[in-house]
Amino acid sequence: MSYVRSRGSTVSRWEKTVGDHLKSSKLKVILITGDAFAFALGYVLILNFADFPTTHGWPRSVAVVAAAVAIGLLAVRSQGLFLARVSAVRIVELTRSTRAIGIAIAGLIIFDRITKIGFRIRYIIGGALLAWLFFVVLRSVFRGWVATKRAKGLHQRQVIVIGADDEAARLIELFATHADLGMAVVGIVGNRGEAVRHNMGALWLGEVDRAEELVATHRVSGVVVSPTALGPTRLHELIRNLQRLDLHVHLATGVSGIDARRLRRLSLSHEPLLYVEAPPLSRIQLALKRGFDVVAAAVLLVAAAPLLGIIALAIHLGDKGPIVFRQQRVGRGGATFDVLKFRTMSVDAEARLAALKANNERNGPLFKMEHDPRVTRVGRLLRETSLDELPQLVNVLRGEMSLVGPRPALPSEVATFAPELREREQVRPGITGLWQTEARDNPSFETYRRLDLFYVENWSVTLDLMILLGTIEHLAVRFFGAFRRRPEKQVRAEVQPGALAVEPKRVALAESAA
Repeated sequence: MSYVRSRGSTVSRWEKTVGDHLKSSKLKVILITGDAFAFALGYVLILNFADFPTTHGWPRSVAVVAAAVAIGLLAVRSQGLFLARVSAVRIVELTRSTRAIGIAIAGLIIFDRITKIGFRIRYIIGGALLAWLFFVVLRSVFRGWVATKRAKGLHQRQVIVIGADDEAARLIELFATHADLGMAVVGIVGNRGEAVRHNMGALWLGEVDRAEELVATHRVSGVVVSPTALGPTRLHELIRNLQRLDLHVHLATGVSGIDARRLRRLSLSHEPLLYVEAPPLSRIQLALKRGFDVVAAAVLLVAAAPLLGIIALAIHLGDKGPIVFRQQRVGRGGATFDVLKFRTMSVDAEARLAALKANNERNGPLFKMEHDPRVTRVGRLLRETSLDELPQLVNVLRGEMSLVGPRPALPSEVATFAPELREREQVRPGITGLWQTEARDNPSFETYRRLDLFYVENWSVTLDLMILLGTIEHLAVRFFGAFRRRPEKQVRAEVQPGALAVEPKRVALAESAA
């Protein structure tokens, strides 16, 4: 029996495999249970709507629900939606879940024809549509829950990165800044000099020629390979040997900033290549985006009118100050406009900014404090739930912003941006976007740059819909977390002797954290 060594102890490969399997099985059981509940709930509701239990009896009703759950789960499984690498991507999950619903409908029609149970096709379709809706909602809740747990260090997949070049360093930074991916890097295997040069010396485990041995002696469930760090012969040999160890092998592409949906597998003389499609931009898509923005913003403003009134009253009663905060931001084409937000800070927030700059928790030109003493009691709740941004729906109607786009930057921030990052001004800034949903609390300015440029390069109506869905998940987590989180002691900043004065035009950083 082969053995792997982990933290000074000797563990059999069988024990390691069983342990990792049990950890992943827990999440899979929760996922399958949620999917089963979605199908059961959808068909219970449609059966009651059709008065099926009264006309056909409870035994037949139970049989229909049981069949719907069984056939539905088989359909979901046939689309690979119980695999993390498939369900982790929203657009793939939505596409395949739609296919699964079609398969489930066909399966239930066949079931009805064989058993003569008397369940009409329109009710089969209606139940499937309800089940799909509940499926999407519950999957979103599950994804948000897992992301929260992973951010706390739980449910992580232990991996080794093979390679010590630029690509390997980029991947390690990606996993570190996106804890929700669940990839915990145990170490790297590659050239030591390269590892040290890329500030990865502490993670170095050994040279590539010992990769199989080193992977076998560490308690990991998979590896991530940088293909640019290895020759083609060694790369092929390594992949083959690692798969014999029953490990998950992730092969990086060496390509950054291109949506995976634009990559197409291509085989030339049995050699795997990737064909890169052009961005799917068109005037029709731009018109659809603007039309959707106007309609959605108008509907949301009307629907949220009572809530807007309550928030305005709470802000006014808090300190009798202004209700709406206006701040100049840079929009499409470099034009400036006044972004609207509910005021979340004290009236003298801008005057107190200079004393707080030393406590900035972000790197780069952005300013953010987790426990900013200028934030009011009402403002803290508004920020936690992102309700302070509701007035920006007016900016959308004016054509200054979009529902989805890069974060609207301050003029003082834009002045420090590299020319490459100014490409973000090709599109309207958004109330929400990739950075807001995936890395809003991430202090890395590189993540901010990467996600904004990715959006500009790969924008599409489909991507916007995925971001909006991700925003709903993100807001749900933040909303419930705002009421569960215990208030923490705020930082009390003192003016340091000799502190530099801040130029008036840069003081607008005060409310730039959202």
